[in-house]
Amino acid sequence: MTYLTKVKKVPLRTCVVTKEVLPKKSLVRIASTKEGVVSIDLVGKAPGRGAYIKLDKDVIILAKKSKALDKKLEVNVPDTIYDELMKLVHD
Repeated sequence: MTYLTKVKKVPLRTCVVTKEVLPKKSLVRIASTKEGVVSIDLVGKAPGRGAYIKLDKDVIILAKKSKALDKKLEVNVPDTIYDELMKLVHD
């Protein structure tokens, strides 16, 4: 009698800037509430509309230039969010 081991599915998400499909853990979620409050959601459970972005300096700079997060979240993302994302990037 053989037992099948259950393979756990890895949740995948798409980066709004690069369009790469990556494991959820390798991306950061940016959440926006109905009131328009934007925050970095490190836990991935914050209420509201969410967008995922790859933690990479070039990707964050491109997101700011192209306003990819603004379009996806349908709000104006403040520069402080991009500054905080830059701090999260591991050099």
